[in-house]
Amino acid sequence: MNAPSNITDPLVLFMPSGKRGRFPKGTTVLDAARELGVYVESVCGGRATCGRCQIVVQEGNFAKHKIVSSNDHISPRGAKEERYERVRGLAEGRRLSCSSTIEGDLVVDVPQDTVINAQVVRKAALDRVIERNPAVQLCYVEVDEPDMHKPLGDLDRLKVMLEKDWGWQDLLVSQHLLPRVQTILRKGNWGVTAAIHRDLATSRPTIIALWPGLHNEAYGLACDIGSTTIAMHLVSLLSGRVVASSGTSNPQIRFGEDLMSRVSYVMMNPDGRQAMTTAVREAINGLLDKVCAEGGVSSDDVLDAVFVGNPIMHHLFLGIDPTELGQAPFALAVSGAVHTWGSEIGLKINEGARVYVLPCIAGHVGADAAAATLSEGPYRQDAMMLLVDVGTNAEIVLGNRARVVAASSPTGPAFEGAEISSGQRAAPGAIERVRIDPVTLEPRFRIIGSEKWSDEDGFAEDAGKLGVTGICGSAIIEVVAEMYLSGIISEDGVIDGGLTARSPRIFQNGRTSSYLLHEGQPRITVTQNDVRAIQLAKSALYAGIKLLMEKQGVDHVDTIRFAGAFGSFIDPKYAMVLGLIPDCDLAEVKAVGNAAGQGALMALLNRDYRREIEETVRRIEKIETALEPNFQQLFVNAMALPNKVDPFPKLAEAVTLPPRRANSSDDSASGGGDASPRRRSREERAARRSRT
Repeated sequence: MNAPSNITDPLVLFMPSGKRGRFPKGTTVLDAARELGVYVESVCGGRATCGRCQIVVQEGNFAKHKIVSSNDHISPRGAKEERYERVRGLAEGRRLSCSSTIEGDLVVDVPQDTVINAQVVRKAALDRVIERNPAVQLCYVEVDEPDMHKPLGDLDRLKVMLEKDWGWQDLLVSQHLLPRVQTILRKGNWGVTAAIHRDLATSRPTIIALWPGLHNEAYGLACDIGSTTIAMHLVSLLSGRVVASSGTSNPQIRFGEDLMSRVSYVMMNPDGRQAMTTAVREAINGLLDKVCAEGGVSSDDVLDAVFVGNPIMHHLFLGIDPTELGQAPFALAVSGAVHTWGSEIGLKINEGARVYVLPCIAGHVGADAAAATLSEGPYRQDAMMLLVDVGTNAEIVLGNRARVVAASSPTGPAFEGAEISSGQRAAPGAIERVRIDPVTLEPRFRIIGSEKWSDEDGFAEDAGKLGVTGICGSAIIEVVAEMYLSGIISEDGVIDGGLTARSPRIFQNGRTSSYLLHEGQPRITVTQNDVRAIQLAKSALYAGIKLLMEKQGVDHVDTIRFAGAFGSFIDPKYAMVLGLIPDCDLAEVKAVGNAAGQGALMALLNRDYRREIEETVRRIEKIETALEPNFQQLFVNAMALPNKVDPFPKLAEAVTLPPRRANSSDDSASGGGDASPRRRSREERAARRSRT
């Protein structure tokens, strides 16, 4: 323990964290870093053998910090560092903080390279820094050999050294290690590396893995189990480096496209739950093999894992029957965070590895929404943020540091291409962007796999290789919005059959009209039923958002964040034209990619984030749309483009919106024409169905 500091002690500033403090001369730089909470890795316990604790002294007069820093203010290299230099090599200017002592004022840089001591993980879109405080720590110790005069067991002497060298007290030991301890100690010639797991500050630390000699490898998994796609990151717990990332389709799709169909499968088949649990775990193990192979990592070195998913994926992954989530009151079997062992749920990682699953917010707002909330942090700011993950069941979070509310809204599969006549999932050849000339009504588009627009040179060659196969979700939003902006459909969503004389693109299709987007094989059209399907989906989402805005007592939001893979490809302007989201400054509408996966990564690398999101989830107010009497009216209002009653002044500054009809208040939600009463009845019935 260092003596209390005083004003005459050297001042040490650590960068890039900016943390600073005074320490008596002779204090090791590693001890100073630990006392300030600066994460500098050390596995070997100060023996200068692991090389994880490298630092660089910055020289110069740092007037802002009132520090003159010099290499003369740190002890010269000693025998331990010289030995490490001969055996392993040290980059120029690098020092081992465990063997370097403070002799004067210092500015110390903790290198952020990807091999040793990388202290941050950056999220490219936001340049985010994740400070590391993982639940697993590697500790090298040298254990006393057996002595007939001191009959203390091998394991007990190991615990003694872990307490002496690292301060670990009252250690538990994973059962699988008990039969192996003596063999490992002797193989390592009494020098071993222990992996200690401690998540909760109040829990007893546990030895979960043990290796002979110095072991410098420890990895973790951050995994988002989506209903369509599973995404996984393999991360070094020692450096914070993302070693490999990969994704795969969720094999549960074969049991049902959407979540409710999977619940129905469980209800109708006695072995349905087990079949889907097995399928998702096998897929995760397959992904694990892939990222380990890509990163050159042994799966036995994976010691911690964090998982997120919507409530049904959450339950099926953990082997829990999701039937109760298929009917009111949508009861979760477990809503809080789950702590378990990888071996208990069939993960092919180290036998002692631990698993942490983030808490769920509500019956249809899951751990993935909690992880996205952790990533984007509406509760950490003053601005009113809307966070929405668009899928078959949209998850919505709205709030700021004063209050956060959340809900789910059943948008259905239309945005993913289902229920759309030419719809498909995103794949090469699918139309992903659409523009329509407001004068000629001629379209141009782009397909996935080509950078060319359909009216540009080179597109035909790309289309010949890829095909033009259908319309994916982002294009479905754009084409309906463009049809509205160009006057092909009214604000009610009715395709104007009177335009057939103006353009052959509009043609009669039974009792309604359709729009021809692409003449080819297949022939790609947008039908009246397609427009209706998009209206119903966007109305369910917008009504859910408006309910949360009413609960917050606000008439606008300051920022909007689209989460999820689909959200990454949505053009904010067209989402707003469609009325998918409320009016907002377009510069404040951003896609944040897989925010759920980013939240899982944060919880993996820093256990403090686990406590943060657990506390936050307890404070989030859950709104059940099925119980809200105003939902139906909000839904009907949202059927219009962009909306029957809500103004969109900020959108109007960026886009020329068609003028509202004078009689829109009478029939804008109905579809217009003579069928108004019948169509309004149908839409109100749809609103009632979406609430249940």
